[in-house]
Amino acid sequence: MSGFFGVASKKSCVLDLFFGTDYHSHLGTRRAGMTTYGETGFSRAIHNIENSPFRTKFDKDLEKFEGNLGIGCISDFEAQPLLVHSHLGSFALTTVGRINNLEDLKELCFKNGMTHFFEMSSGGINPTELIAALINQKTSILEGIRYVQDVVDGSMSLLILTPTGIYCARDKVGRTPIIIGEKDSGYCATFESSAFLNLGYHHYKDLGPAEIVFMSPEGVEVLQEPGEKMKICSFLWVYYGYPTSTYEGINVECMRNRCGEILSTRDEHTDIDSVAGVPDSGIAHAVGYSNATKIPFSRPFIKYTPTWPRSFMPTSQAQRNMIAKMKLIPVQELIKDKRLLLIDDSIVRGTQLGETTDFLYQSGAKEVHVRPACPPILFGCKYLNFSRSSSEMDLITRRVIKDLEGDPVSEEVLKEYANPDSERYQKMCEEIRRRSKFTTLRYHRLDDMIKSIGLPKCKLCTYCWDGEE
Repeated sequence: MSGFFGVASKKSCVLDLFFGTDYHSHLGTRRAGMTTYGETGFSRAIHNIENSPFRTKFDKDLEKFEGNLGIGCISDFEAQPLLVHSHLGSFALTTVGRINNLEDLKELCFKNGMTHFFEMSSGGINPTELIAALINQKTSILEGIRYVQDVVDGSMSLLILTPTGIYCARDKVGRTPIIIGEKDSGYCATFESSAFLNLGYHHYKDLGPAEIVFMSPEGVEVLQEPGEKMKICSFLWVYYGYPTSTYEGINVECMRNRCGEILSTRDEHTDIDSVAGVPDSGIAHAVGYSNATKIPFSRPFIKYTPTWPRSFMPTSQAQRNMIAKMKLIPVQELIKDKRLLLIDDSIVRGTQLGETTDFLYQSGAKEVHVRPACPPILFGCKYLNFSRSSSEMDLITRRVIKDLEGDPVSEEVLKEYANPDSERYQKMCEEIRRRSKFTTLRYHRLDDMIKSIGLPKCKLCTYCWDGEE
């Protein structure tokens, strides 16, 4: 994933930009950048943040930044914002999204006169550079943004910094948010609404799907009205959104509390000593479950936040497994001889929660009952970069289904595995429970999870659970 923040102010934007961007650090662990525009033109800095937090890397850059306009980005993949000079003028660009048809669009750019793209250290081209190339094929930035919305398969939200203001464009069906805040000195645009609260901004508006605005210190001009179709990512609330943020009027922490409460309604609660959440995102779900059932909430393991403050992990699976083990420290007094009900936001590969369960048993737990806060993930996300699985066989569900059914598995059979009332679904869950050594396992149902969010299903992306686009 990635997150961004933009400021258009009547005075210096630098500190607001610095802290607003920093508040997106949970959305990426690899690259971060800031760009401002002032009397001396554009100023930019990009740093690798894999081993140091954003503030540490950018604090020393603050003196060189000046201006009243700026954009910043935290990324789990490409370096950005990018500075571009073209027939449309000079501008800086930062993006959040995923391009499934990148190769096709690259060839389209070559066909239309583009001669080269710079290769990243990872070997591919920078998707943000490709977006800049697409925009520059048109006669205006606005026309270029509309073109991007039309041709990108996947999702693409963006901020474009110009000498007079910032273009803000939400992706075509609103899979990710862009929220505008305002205060007396100007406006900001952000992925996370919580990023502007301590900076004195108040909610001005959420951009709708495909909406494009131009944000200046004097106001926000709508250049393209929002579309009617929305498919905002449900995982914003379940997992990667920050607890203090609100999307489409629905707060993340409140949704997770509701999620745990509704999750509890399908359980009997006679033989559990305490309810616990896997830090960080599982905690609010567990609090909701505990409040609804009156079963005590406990923290049988604590996340070591001085060195593991962020939720996202390295792309290397070996590193992910090791970090998942190292960052949680058990409290044996709350584990020994206890029957624990454990809530995590999701089960993806199954490795981390399995290892967590192992160390609970090693610390003396009598039973470990697991309740994921969302349904079984059956399809790899193809719209956002919150999960970079190299294959759907990385998913524990698909490995189990392959063992039960053989290969290949038809879409019709996969639909049965997505149905919580089917026999195949029950067999899959039991096999996951057995392999992971859980005492019991029960996933949140999709209909209950949607109820927890509070938006109609037609406005939510649920692809990773039911394969419906």
